[in-house]
Amino acid sequence: MAYNVAQKLIASHLVTGGMIPGSEIGLRVDQTLTQDATGTLVMLELEALGLDRTRAEVSVQYVDHNLLQADSRNAEDHDFLRSACRRFGLWYSKAGNGVSHPTHMQRFGVPGKTLVGADSHTPAAGSLGMLAIGVGGTEVAAAIAGEPLYLKMPEIWGVRLTGSLPPWTSAKDVILEMLRRHGVKGGKNRILEYFGPGLATLTAMDRHVIANMGAELGATSTVFPADDQVWAFLRSEQREGGFTELLADADATYDVTEEIDLSAIEPLIALPSSPGNVVPVREVAGRPVAQVVIGSSANPGLRDFAIVAAIVKGRQSHPGVSFDVNPSSRQILQDLTKMGATFDLIRAGARLHQTGCMGCIGMGQAPAHGTNSLRTMPRNFPGRSGTEEDSVYLCSPETAAAAALTGTITDPRDLTGLFGLEYPALDLPAVSNVNTSMLEEPLPPEEAARVTLVKGENIASLPVFEPLADRIEAPVALALGDDVSTDEILQAGARALPYRSNIPKLAEFTFAQIDETYPERARGTRDTSGHMVVAGANYGQGSSREHAAITPRFLGLRVVLAVSFARIHWQNLANFGVLALEFADAGDHDRIRQGDVLLLTGLRDALVTGNNIHVRNRTRNEDYAVRHNLSPRQIEMLLAGGLIPWLRDRTPQEARGPAGTG
Repeated sequence: MAYNVAQKLIASHLVTGGMIPGSEIGLRVDQTLTQDATGTLVMLELEALGLDRTRAEVSVQYVDHNLLQADSRNAEDHDFLRSACRRFGLWYSKAGNGVSHPTHMQRFGVPGKTLVGADSHTPAAGSLGMLAIGVGGTEVAAAIAGEPLYLKMPEIWGVRLTGSLPPWTSAKDVILEMLRRHGVKGGKNRILEYFGPGLATLTAMDRHVIANMGAELGATSTVFPADDQVWAFLRSEQREGGFTELLADADATYDVTEEIDLSAIEPLIALPSSPGNVVPVREVAGRPVAQVVIGSSANPGLRDFAIVAAIVKGRQSHPGVSFDVNPSSRQILQDLTKMGATFDLIRAGARLHQTGCMGCIGMGQAPAHGTNSLRTMPRNFPGRSGTEEDSVYLCSPETAAAAALTGTITDPRDLTGLFGLEYPALDLPAVSNVNTSMLEEPLPPEEAARVTLVKGENIASLPVFEPLADRIEAPVALALGDDVSTDEILQAGARALPYRSNIPKLAEFTFAQIDETYPERARGTRDTSGHMVVAGANYGQGSSREHAAITPRFLGLRVVLAVSFARIHWQNLANFGVLALEFADAGDHDRIRQGDVLLLTGLRDALVTGNNIHVRNRTRNEDYAVRHNLSPRQIEMLLAGGLIPWLRDRTPQEARGPAGTG
């Protein structure tokens, strides 16, 4: 049978199930990735499981999100993470080393391997011919312990590329074109696979840009073949010995197909406040810009910084623009500096920040109220920048550089007429300035066993949740619309993220951007009836942060009724014992109001037997048919109170997995 690349990756790692779209499969996991905004809980979960050492081939903990140290909390969490890496056998990437996704690609990415990460942009590693999937931290903890990754077998969406990109456009415009066509729900339960003659014109780091923002389409993952471009990348990183060619069979087919003529791509921009709100730059040209931010995992390559430096070289950024640059890795900053491009940026007025995610998750660089910020980042959900009612646009480095010079949204193709500037031709180094000095290797097992976890005052134990009740009668604490993101459920940024390992304190920020009264109202139900949330379509889109499931659960959330769920958040709810139900009739969503009291009975039997589930609205004397999409394994887990108690209650050998299964 002829296989495409995604099918080859799945087939070579399949441990349970069959490759039938919609059915549950289990995959062997080769590598794991965590970052500091999610990793603290993962390490606490490993402790709760009683794990001795990672079972994966490679497990890496990055410190890239919470880099602002306004008090001791972030520093204490970093100390905890380092001690956990030393205890459990993980690599530790120090603060300042770089953003997890490009750094992992540079140092650990291997064609043909699987990677799960506690970050929704983990699929960026698909640029190297890996199957990389973003999940909640609890599932990463399970993978570190040797468990398979369980998910629904996705459809494979083949995107054929032809032609080559014209001047003043780049890979960011390609993924923005996909978002323009399909929006933030178009990739749900699909893996995107890019193929065709146009691939030869895209470098591995170009592909990283596209694979990274496949998450904004709601896709399970994105994959590219491991071809000559991947070999060239690994050679530049002095790791060509790890290259294995991985190509689709000549007669491979796809469940869904699409075609993009790269030569027809034009500069695009996502308007506030959704990555799916994409229009040509020309349509909004002239709008004033107060801030331009270059960086993030969505444009992390040396080329992405060097093209901006080349455009602004010898010129000065507009007086009214804050021109911010966040290098994506220490290694890339070194290469940029050796080229002389760092000097060109600084001379043009750029503010050079430390290597890390920074403004992408509201960790500094919050824009002023009532102003427009252009960013080469992956998301612009409301408030994600750290400013309430922000106005953030997403664009390519070329479009961002144009705005930095003009002070308005400007089609970069117009720079030729404005400044006599031709599209720069870059001369990038063939071999990167590899620097591994800030990567700490795992300790030998006998030494690791003697390590004690370092827990500062901000490290709180994981809360214990009771199993799912058979009867739930509870008020609706919130009635929400479509496309509610995890940033709105639990905000990122410098105010909230330092408490990510302190669930009681972090819970005070839950839904605060939507309704600041929610935490207090919800807490009042915690020890009595609990409460429910009603939502529209695509509930929980965006970040993989499981805190967006844990903190509402801590405050008493028992059930979420929605028209539909985003994949990662749906799984995170189940992982922490929250029942996720979908309306059989989407119109019933509009019949429920905040404060209505809903009743569910016979839940445990209905879940196990597959019987229909009905919700009684006792306030309005109405009934609604609902359904769940849980597998038998997930039902068993939910009835146990979540993934951690389910794993812990199994025999030690089953829970931890035999050594070498990674």
